[in-house]
Amino acid sequence: MKLLFFNDFQLGVLKRDNVIDVSDVVADIPRLEPQQLITGLISNFASYKAKLNAAVDASDGVPVSGVRVRPPLPRPSNIDCMAVNYMEDGTRDEPAQIQVFQKSPNAIIGPGDTMVLPDTPATVFEGEAELALVIGKTATNVSENDAFDYIFGYTNFIDGSARGLGGSSVFHAMKSRDTFAPIGPYIVTADEISSPQSLQIQLSNNGVLRQNFNSDDMAHKIGRCIEYITAIHTLEPGDIVATGTNHRGLNPFQDGDVIDLEVEGLGRLTFNVKDDLKRSWARETHLEREEQGLSASPPQDSGKYS
Repeated sequence: MKLLFFNDFQLGVLKRDNVIDVSDVVADIPRLEPQQLITGLISNFASYKAKLNAAVDASDGVPVSGVRVRPPLPRPSNIDCMAVNYMEDGTRDEPAQIQVFQKSPNAIIGPGDTMVLPDTPATVFEGEAELALVIGKTATNVSENDAFDYIFGYTNFIDGSARGLGGSSVFHAMKSRDTFAPIGPYIVTADEISSPQSLQIQLSNNGVLRQNFNSDDMAHKIGRCIEYITAIHTLEPGDIVATGTNHRGLNPFQDGDVIDLEVEGLGRLTFNVKDDLKRSWARETHLEREEQGLSASPPQDSGKYS
């Protein structure tokens, strides 16, 4: 099942190219805001699944192209992100030490929304294409072998980065900016994704394919990620675990860009990039620069802080 929010955060289920409004089915879930609704549904999904399926069977819905699709998890309590979690197409001799950082819930945006590049002296702005896990039940000290029992579903995820910032809280300053976590367009329930550890992940910038890799290249696999995180803190239904990226296709995000991310089976997430300062960088990926013997990210060409 593909679950999404649309228009004024009505809950919907995708049926081919149409969206079915299932608001009536979940009307009894207590909530003051949309995140509480989707969290309540995830927590009690077994009680609602048959009713949701019946609602979908009984309606043709409306074309999803005619509605505004919202982020499927508007304000999760936890957004945990794996760092340096790919073997980079075999160019790493061994996995990096397992690392996790958190992003603010205010970083979340959805399809058609805009990532806003802040007025800060970053050397470059990038967005990392990632497969994200959606947690289905309270998870504390979960073993790697049991980890998949705690996954409700999957969604596309972008880890926005403002690189090159100094200070004592580098990851916080680099990663946790407002609008720096585009997700969506929907949550695909786990039963529809048979092999999450072998999904193709593709990111295009203005129609040009930049990142193209497979989740089988993860250094620390999905089960290990959940095991590590839940040994540190509890994950709750509706929380997000982003599983990292292959850095070789990373490229500068800049004003006017239109970004498309497609993780196999999870639909297409499209969003915009805005930079009021109109800064610019060469359109080069990490791999292209490495092949020239250059540093991974291109230097800024123009604009403030260049």
